[in-house]
Amino acid sequence: MTALAETVLARLVAAYGAAADPARAAPMAAYMRDLFPFLGIASAPRRALSRQVLAGTPRPAAADLAAVAQGCWRLPEREYQYFACDWLARHARVPGPEFLPTLRTLITTKSWWDTVDALAPVAGAIVTRHPAARATMGEWLAGDELWLTRVALLHQLKYGAAADADWLFAACAARADHRDFFIRKAIGWALRQHARVNPVAVRDFVDTHRDRLSGLSVREALKHL
Repeated sequence: MTALAETVLARLVAAYGAAADPARAAPMAAYMRDLFPFLGIASAPRRALSRQVLAGTPRPAAADLAAVAQGCWRLPEREYQYFACDWLARHARVPGPEFLPTLRTLITTKSWWDTVDALAPVAGAIVTRHPAARATMGEWLAGDELWLTRVALLHQLKYGAAADADWLFAACAARADHRDFFIRKAIGWALRQHARVNPVAVRDFVDTHRDRLSGLSVREALKHL
């Protein structure tokens, strides 16, 4: 625990706790299949509270980000994990490859699409600055942990024209036979995003691998073509 993390977490618990709305918490939890308890704070007021929590605080170091994220993950209500995801996204250019084990823990703990998809671009930001970290994405892609595989497929979502198309297509082909909805959806989403900058290549890839890609992946990939 760092000094900054102690300050941020103390402010956060006080601010979010005071804004808790049990009447809203129940339907919010139900929307997430009752996998997690909620405080009942909607996105817009939650982010406004977050700005108050962080007002006047210095730019965090990687150790601060790790400590706050881990502290948020130890708290039961889902809004705390959302705060951590937002803060990591805001400072995604701060941590380096040494942060990947922490990120792995966040992805594989209290896992669901809401936090996992928010953390994927953080992994992508690390790979952008440290290309050797792409090897870790390869390990996550090939492994048996569903959510790590999804992050590996989605980590280039914000790359635009800078995306490594060869890696993306190889990754989608490697997991084309995966039977889980979240992986099939991720393949289609990653391809659809890349189609914004290279629609011909995406259509060619889908045509070539249509016999192996799920219908969901194909529909998502071609959604805007």
